[in-house]
Amino acid sequence: MRQVRLGKTGMQVSQICLGTMTWGSQNTEADGHAQMDMALAAGVNFWDTAEMYPVNPVRAETVGRSEEIIGSWLAARGGRDGLVLATKVTGEGQAAVRDGAPITGAILRAAVDASLQRLRTGYIDLYQLHWPNRAAYHFRDIWSFDPRGGDKAAIEAHMVEILEVAAELIAAGKIRHIALSNESVWGASRWLALADTHGLPRMATVQNEYSLLCRQFDSDWAELSVLEDMPLLAFSPLATGLLTGKYAGDVIPEGTRRAINPTLSGRITPQVFPAVAAYLGIAAEAGLDPVQMAIAFCSARPFPCVPIIGATDLGQLKRALGAADLVLSDDVLAAIDAAHRAHPMPY
Repeated sequence: MRQVRLGKTGMQVSQICLGTMTWGSQNTEADGHAQMDMALAAGVNFWDTAEMYPVNPVRAETVGRSEEIIGSWLAARGGRDGLVLATKVTGEGQAAVRDGAPITGAILRAAVDASLQRLRTGYIDLYQLHWPNRAAYHFRDIWSFDPRGGDKAAIEAHMVEILEVAAELIAAGKIRHIALSNESVWGASRWLALADTHGLPRMATVQNEYSLLCRQFDSDWAELSVLEDMPLLAFSPLATGLLTGKYAGDVIPEGTRRAINPTLSGRITPQVFPAVAAYLGIAAEAGLDPVQMAIAFCSARPFPCVPIIGATDLGQLKRALGAADLVLSDDVLAAIDAAHRAHPMPY
């Protein structure tokens, strides 16, 4: 597994990151342990989780379970120093976690301590804000996004507070780096500028949705990512399974994510299946596995990008890990570009 530099952190991570958001709901503890074993054997040393995981659905009684599964694996297997662990503090509005309270400095401190206990580790390599307190356009909210009403001075005061607490946590050895998720270009630029102005920790990475079907990162974000050396950790590179082809024809197979969440959180639209068909056709024409093509596409972008893969069984995980050896040809990339122009923003 090729290793890549993670921005300005000084850390080297595997070119693919292992996601864990189904562990504790769709996956048992034993399933999670087996996935970590397989991923590590394949050279994947970068794992991502969050305090609110598992999802589908998020429930108060399962919050933190994914971290606990990683923690029990670490207790049984050891090898913490060879891993890069990323987790997240939950943003405002998620009722299952702290009754939806917004992120504050005090919450950041408490959430880090709770994650450390569940993970059974002394430090977190990358600690991410799951989403900002203010209005954001992610999770299909772009269709109704309205940034009016934000108080810039209050937003920036909050940012400075969080960065000051991050500095304390880094000094205490509890986290190594602070990072973003589901953030905007304006937000990221302010985090970076305020860190520079006040001599505070720099936001290291951003975890936003990105796939062949969701390419909001390709313009202003791509420029910021390159010029500020802020890598994208791309979640849902398979568009929650749409790009595997298993939902083609608008079917809902038993045991899949769509059986639990029929709209795939708003991703099922009249436009999505023609777009999926186009990408499946490109893969078939080139003799490629569509799963591996979709993941390799993320790795081939003109900005630093680490795709986060997730699986509900070992067969799916093995298939996704095969993308590490795949380099897409110029012809395939040209076909993907043409399909994107024909099927822009399908959800």
